[in-house]
Amino acid sequence: MKRLVSVLMALSLLLSILGWVMPQPALAANMTSLLWNQSPVLAVEESLRNAVDAKLATEFGEKIDLNNTNVRAFTRYPGMYPTLARMVLKYAPFDEVDDVLKMPGLTDRQKQILQANIGNFTVSPPLDVFVEGADRFNNGIYR
Repeated sequence: MKRLVSVLMALSLLLSILGWVMPQPALAANMTSLLWNQSPVLAVEESLRNAVDAKLATEFGEKIDLNNTNVRAFTRYPGMYPTLARMVLKYAPFDEVDDVLKMPGLTDRQKQILQANIGNFTVSPPLDVFVEGADRFNNGIYR
């Protein structure tokens, strides 16, 4: 009998350890979804689109907007992060993309890097959603 109890204890311990180790999907539900089978609503009315979603649907989602993008977006282009990215944020807003080449204190090498990536930039009016506070320098997203 002792042997049976010890085997059962070892088996239950093994199962509880596997429960901690094995990844499990997170499930979120409210009471109505438990009672009735509901499907999510995927259609969104265009009038409900906020300023950020509208901006991301434009060229801003594909290019770096010099007046609104976070400093980490510049990591996609060699030589831009962190020094040139910090300078762009410091001297923004820009009226035109070519104004980035007129920043004070640029070395010849930095001008070459900016010129090589000029096609990856765009400029639009600054939005408070993107430039409020220190979010452009540190938005809390770490990789």
